[in-house]
Amino acid sequence: MLDLSRPTRVLAVAVLAATCLSSPRKVEAAEGAQGVYLLGNRGPLAGVTPPPGFYFENETYFYQGNLGGNRSFQSGGVVAANVKLDVSANFATPVWVTPAEIFGGNLGFSVTIPFGTPNVSAGAVLSSPRIDRLVSGRERDAIFNVGDIYLASFVGWHSGNVHWSTTVLGVVPSGSYENGQLSNISLNRPALDLSAALTYLDPVLGYELSVVPGITFNWINPATQYRTGTEFHLEWSASKYLSQQLSVGIVGYFYDQVTGDSGRGDRIGPFKGRVTALGGQIGYTFKVGEIPVSTNVRVLREFDVTNRFEGTATYLAISAPLWVAPPKAVAAVAPVIAKF
Repeated sequence: MLDLSRPTRVLAVAVLAATCLSSPRKVEAAEGAQGVYLLGNRGPLAGVTPPPGFYFENETYFYQGNLGGNRSFQSGGVVAANVKLDVSANFATPVWVTPAEIFGGNLGFSVTIPFGTPNVSAGAVLSSPRIDRLVSGRERDAIFNVGDIYLASFVGWHSGNVHWSTTVLGVVPSGSYENGQLSNISLNRPALDLSAALTYLDPVLGYELSVVPGITFNWINPATQYRTGTEFHLEWSASKYLSQQLSVGIVGYFYDQVTGDSGRGDRIGPFKGRVTALGGQIGYTFKVGEIPVSTNVRVLREFDVTNRFEGTATYLAISAPLWVAPPKAVAAVAPVIAKF
């Protein structure tokens, strides 16, 4: 945990204050320079809804990024400069695709529970609810905690090689957020995310193309009285199935905060951020008995970054059906790849 009670070193404080405060470069981004929507989590086959049944998905997420150049950001009520972020987190998601249909599409629900340890270090803590002075030197905060709960409802349709879906995602604070702590998986801000996904999948030639646009509306963080602005995000993938089991391809995302931050707890102004990322993916499906298990690895490198963390995101995903409705009761098209 970040130790803000130990004595500061006068000379280092003076030097750091002269460096960081005489020419501050503020991060124009959401609180914590992060959105509640996890960029890059929708990959290949994003628009495909499986047949009615129960499924389980698990994603392990690694991210390493930094805010150098004396840039400052605000998180947990703390304003810090020269911040490095190293996150390892897990996102467990049970999924239920119902036999119910809405305008011909299958209705589904999911719940995602994240947990992990954000390792956050800062060159200086400029202000904090727990202190009334500048703290110099590399301060580190690494706490295991549970993130906010993601509740989603989606509807998926199929027409030949085209698959599409719409998703309404609600973010509910988990209560684990600690004000004055840099290391929080929870961002403690209720949010609503609306997205659509479109996938073109040719099971004969083995080509897959997916695009997922969405927008996030944020409410105020009650612990800090900071309200993050509205955020737009776009994800895409292009893949080639080399066999029925193996696929490779490229993935990417784009993020742009379209309205500024606000609230009486905002100490860095009504700022915005932007980032683009590109990377690669490899997917492999195998069977455990009669159960098909799908795995996917995605690595994305960020660039063209404006006032956000710049780094590398890695996803390790695994999913499997727990129970699938008998074929005679299934009206939807199963996302099965034929041999090429």
